[in-house]
Amino acid sequence: MLRISLKAARVNAELTQDEVARIMHKTKQTIVNWESGATDIKYNDLIALCELYHMPLEYIKMPEKKKQKKM
Repeated sequence: MLRISLKAARVNAELTQDEVARIMHKTKQTIVNWESGATDIKYNDLIALCELYHMPLEYIKMPEKKKQKKM
């Protein structure tokens, strides 16, 4: 099964990060962080995004969690 990223699903739905943030009552930075894997997305928010993007959850590929550098 072909799986696409959160960003690709958003672009396919013809929505900008600003639009998604406004609809989801989140900040644009939150959407950026979800798409990049910088922060985890809660299951309820993921389901809401799938509905917004008209995309089944099974088709969404979650971003890999970014590793923090140790100093």
